[in-house]
Amino acid sequence: MTTDAAPALFACEDIYIRLGGRTILEGISLGVRPGEVLGVVGPNGAGKTTLFEILSGRYTPSQGRVLLGGRDITRLKLFDRARLGLGRTYQSPVVPDALTVREVFQAARQAFSPYLTSFHAEAAAEKVGLHVPMTALAGSLETLNRRKLLLACLLMRRPRVMLLDEPAAGLINAEIDELDGIIRHLAGELNIAIMLVEHRLELLSAIADRCVVLDLGKLIAEGDPLTVFDDPRVRAAYFETEAA
Repeated sequence: MTTDAAPALFACEDIYIRLGGRTILEGISLGVRPGEVLGVVGPNGAGKTTLFEILSGRYTPSQGRVLLGGRDITRLKLFDRARLGLGRTYQSPVVPDALTVREVFQAARQAFSPYLTSFHAEAAAEKVGLHVPMTALAGSLETLNRRKLLLACLLMRRPRVMLLDEPAAGLINAEIDELDGIIRHLAGELNIAIMLVEHRLELLSAIADRCVVLDLGKLIAEGDPLTVFDDPRVRAAYFETEAA
């Protein structure tokens, strides 16, 4: 956990984007601090995925900027942002099915120089609690272990910021509890700034320091999870939409 006095390590300012002639995000500004977990929620179509595409470097905003450590990275490509310490996971934990766990780690170790050693892979696996045979096919792993494998590959490069897109998707309650502990460790012990899109509000209530809520491309609420989820605007936009 972090304090409100700490400056944002990763932020976006006044983000606008139009796609297909339609405004998807309108004036979005937010930031996350080292060691903080920032939850991003909202109904389907709110703009959450588009926001992550902009933050990770796949999309360029029509207006606004993205900052990492105070540096404007708005025009940097995805792989350049990765070199600066930005990591991202996706809702679907896609892994190379035909490769063994060892081969996946090898590919991650050699993704860009300097090359890392097998020790780095073993240490990263331990940090996320990945205990599977290195000879196992990545495609044979269950969903949680796939997520752990992808997280471990990111951790080898010592990311400063991690964008996690619905990491609890496809997990049962006991696995979500384990994921909760992993995310707490990444933020609290490794001091990584984490931005988390998640529909499991019980997970966000347990681990998020702050939450922001998007609706129709606009930021409508921000604050601690319990206060935000009880906001009448949020209940109208999110809970009633989800129940419809």
